Amino acid sequence: MSYELSEEHREFAHSVRDFARAEIEPHAAEWDRKHYFPVEVVQKMGALGLFGLTAPEEFGGSGGDFTSLCVAIEEISKVDQSMGITLEAAVGLGINPILTFGTDAQKQQWLPDLVAGRRLAGFGLTEPESGSDAGATRTKAVLDNGEWVIDGSKQFITNSGSTITSLVTVTARTGEKADGRPEISTIIVPTGTPGFVAEAAYDKLGWHASDTHPLSFSGCRVPEANLLGERGKGFGQFLATLDDGRVAIGAVALGCIKACLEMSIQYAGERKTFGVPIGQKQGVAFQISDLKVMADAAELLVYRAAALKDAGAPMKEFKQAAAVAKLYATESAVTATRIATQVFGGYGFMEEYPVTRFYRDAKILEIGEGTSEVQRMLIARGLGLPVE
Repeated sequence: MSYELSEEHREFAHSVRDFARAEIEPHAAEWDRKHYFPVEVVQKMGALGLFGLTAPEEFGGSGGDFTSLCVAIEEISKVDQSMGITLEAAVGLGINPILTFGTDAQKQQWLPDLVAGRRLAGFGLTEPESGSDAGATRTKAVLDNGEWVIDGSKQFITNSGSTITSLVTVTARTGEKADGRPEISTIIVPTGTPGFVAEAAYDKLGWHASDTHPLSFSGCRVPEANLLGERGKGFGQFLATLDDGRVAIGAVALGCIKACLEMSIQYAGERKTFGVPIGQKQGVAFQISDLKVMADAAELLVYRAAALKDAGAPMKEFKQAAAVAKLYATESAVTATRIATQVFGGYGFMEEYPVTRFYRDAKILEIGEGTSEVQRMLIARGLGLPVE
């Protein structure tokens, strides 16, 4: 099968690129400096239809393919990863669980505002002592008189505490299975619910314009009907959610790599040493050539995985492709920002140049949506190696 973007996808990329350069790029440095989450621009992204790319028309979406979403995430991330991850998380972690596992009533209640970008939703999985190890989840939910009573905490939750956040879906222990393993379920918790608190935003190394909070739940009561999907199926739900998210965060990384390539080419053609542009020096030119290889390889891997998703490929094949794309693209993005910073020399250490922000933002790509170590474990298992 072909992984090349269609002409329609390329035209769409141009429209998103124009939006990103007009509405995001001129302000990204200031948002980063002030740790400001630009709600007004998020809602403009919604008006452009970016949050509804994969949602059905009945909820206000365009019913498009997953590849289109990756295209949009890549183009936004070329100018600002904070807004790229806002889009990625809003769709992959906010909309998708409800769209995939929700009841008709839940979809009708929550999706129209989320799809339109009027509201955002978070996905509460990670805890102080558990992330990919869902079996270590400590947050509990107990049924009491037709309500779930939730106690526990979550951390590093994107889009969870903004002024337009409407809900967070939370994984919690709801009992034990016959074999003694914890029964994990997913529950919708609306913002404003007593006992649910989005704590102060994190002071992060990067992604300063992204909304990220720790969450706490103390005697938090929501209706029994807020259970998302079947009781005890939360483990499978978040695994499926993360598979899509790994490809999408690969698209964030791809945007980062391409931005580093473009910035380095431009700077290497302008900056002169010993009377010639530094791009004439092999030590610089060869490193920029490596950036081109990373960009092309990451693009093929990300859009191959997206194409498999759109084609309805077997889950095992898609999971492997998603892990490969995520691993290569994100580790390459970290390397790309290091190379770009080196090309810029001393100026690459100054906040007045975007390359500095890209350098700080990139590291989390190797951690979010499953660390590089987790991706290697998944790939190894896909090869038949029962690695722990």
